[in-house]
Amino acid sequence: MKDKQIIVLMGGPSKEADVSRRTGAAIAEALVSKGYKAKTLELNPRTLLQDIESLGGEIVFNAIHGRYGEDGALQGLLEMAEIPYTGSGIMAHAVGMNKKVSKDVFKGAGIPTAAFESYNGNIESDKAIIQHIRETFTIPVVVKSATQGSSIGVTIVRDETQLADAVTEALKYDPILVVEQFLDGREFTVSILDGQALPVIEIRPHSGEYDYESKYTAGATDYLVPAPISDDMTAAMQSIGERVYREVQGSGAIRVDIMTDHDDNLYVLEYNTIPGMTATSLVPKAAKEMGMDFPTLCEKILLTAGLGKF
Repeated sequence: MKDKQIIVLMGGPSKEADVSRRTGAAIAEALVSKGYKAKTLELNPRTLLQDIESLGGEIVFNAIHGRYGEDGALQGLLEMAEIPYTGSGIMAHAVGMNKKVSKDVFKGAGIPTAAFESYNGNIESDKAIIQHIRETFTIPVVVKSATQGSSIGVTIVRDETQLADAVTEALKYDPILVVEQFLDGREFTVSILDGQALPVIEIRPHSGEYDYESKYTAGATDYLVPAPISDDMTAAMQSIGERVYREVQGSGAIRVDIMTDHDDNLYVLEYNTIPGMTATSLVPKAAKEMGMDFPTLCEKILLTAGLGKF
C-alpha cells in the first residue's frame, strides 16, 4: 500500500470532533513515519467524495468518532463509491453506535450485560419515562443517550433527585435513551485486533467516574496494563471481547468495555468500533504492552482496508 494515497478522515459534525482530529493527526504522522503517503482530511459530509478525489485519495483510514464515522453512514458511502476503508463494516458500526441495539444483541447472543431498559422520547413523556425507571430500577442507575460516545449524554444517578435532569440530558442528544442498573465493581477494557485480544487494561479515574474529562485529560485517570487480576479473569475477559468481535463481524481494531460487580461477575458495557488513538487512548496502551509501537499498530489497522465487510 505504500504507493497508494491514504486519506486519514477526521473531524466532522459530531460532539467528538476534537478528539477525532487528535486521533487523525496522530495516525497520519505514524503512517508517514512508516513510509506511507498519508494526508488528513476534515470531514465535510456534503463534499466528501469530491474532497477525497481532489487529494488523489485511494484508501480511507477512518478516524471519525461519533456521527457518520461510527454509525455506518461513512462505510455505506465508501462502499458505494468503491473506496477501500479501514475497520469494521456497516453493520458492526451501526449496532455499536446504538446502545439500545447493541444491548439487545448482547442479550440475544448470551453475552453478559447489566440489566437494562430502553425508552423512546418521541412516544413517551419525560414524566412516564422517569416513573417507569423508578418502578423498575433501584438507585444508583446509569442513564445514557443511545447514540453518543465518549460518555457524552451519560449520567450516573446516585440520588433520585438527579433522575429527571439525567433523563433530560440524555434526550438532548437522541430521542432514545438506555437505563442500566449501576455496577459497583471495577472497570476494564479489552482491545481486539484482527480478532485477537490484547492485554486487559484496568481503568481507575481519579474522580471515581470515567467521564469525558477523565478520558481526555492527561493524568486524570490511571491505566493499569496488564490489569492486576488473576489469569483466569484475564482469560475470561479476553474471551468475552473476542466473542463480541465475532458476533458483530468486527474488522481491524475494536475496544470492548467491561465492568464487574461486587462479586467479580463480568458485564459488557459496550464496544467501540473507532477506538481513540490519542496519547491517553487505550488501544495503543494495550498494543505497547505486547511490544507493538504506535506506528506498527496504525499499519496493522491500515492493512484491514477493503470493501464488502457487511
